[in-house]
Amino acid sequence: MRLDKFLKVSRIIKRRTLAKEVAEQGRIYINNVQAKASSNVKAGDELKIHFGQKIVTASIDNIQENAKKEDAAMMYTIVKEERVEQTEE
Repeated sequence: MRLDKFLKVSRIIKRRTLAKEVAEQGRIYINNVQAKASSNVKAGDELKIHFGQKIVTASIDNIQENAKKEDAAMMYTIVKEERVEQTEE
């Protein structure tokens, strides 16, 4: 499944267009390799997403084409969340 679609279906990012923009900015990594919106993801992959002040690392548990809100959280597991300190220049 495409990365941008997975992020939308799993509700990690609410809109597919936003997921595409984040990927184009180079803020998403799949297994420590910078990803594009069109990159394929599969169960077992590890995503690292840079959201403003934090970095979220998630492990993909399963892939579903469509998921209800209750089922979306079962598609991934948050491995860790870390805050990013802003450096003043």
